Amino acid sequence: MTVDPAALKVADAVGALMEAWGFRRNMGRMWAVLYLEDHPLTAAELAERLGLSSGAVSMLVNELAHWEIIKKTWVVGERREHFAAETSIWKMISRVFRERELRWIRSAHEAFAAAGAELGAGTRASPEARPEPRGDRHALIAGRIAGLTQLAEVGAHLLETMLEGEAIDSLPIKTVGELARAAHPDEPSDEPSDVAAAPGKPREPS
Repeated sequence: MTVDPAALKVADAVGALMEAWGFRRNMGRMWAVLYLEDHPLTAAELAERLGLSSGAVSMLVNELAHWEIIKKTWVVGERREHFAAETSIWKMISRVFRERELRWIRSAHEAFAAAGAELGAGTRASPEARPEPRGDRHALIAGRIAGLTQLAEVGAHLLETMLEGEAIDSLPIKTVGELARAAHPDEPSDEPSDVAAAPGKPREPS
């Protein structure tokens, strides 16, 4: 079976993107091959086009079906299973965001909040037992954990808002930037300071 070189080039590009996103490269390649076809393909046809073994194709098909990136279909007069690509890009992306990225952010938020609560409980239990230098370090850690907790909360809110198809106003985005700077107060900021540099005059290095 002759494969269009342009289709293979697209498949390789999609595979690289999928790999960078944490998936197998051949998952992206398989989806792209199906996406660029006008009819479903069998496992044998996929193996031939992608140069993969039947076992590798079977594994990839199961993984892609789990994410609902491809679906099994039947062709009239054929006994073999055929596969077709999900053609809604946003549907695929939003499913991954909802089941993976959002879950990661929520888990991180829970861990940050639990650590902050544990730290606060230790401070209330024996405030006099902590020397002043350690107390300063304790306060610094508590403040940065609080910043990370808020950052995760805002991140989850933004992702949930995006997945619901709602508009994202500028306030939460600005808050994310402020929280990120709060978590790393010693790092220089790329944003302009409150006092703007004179027109035509470069800003003095800090």
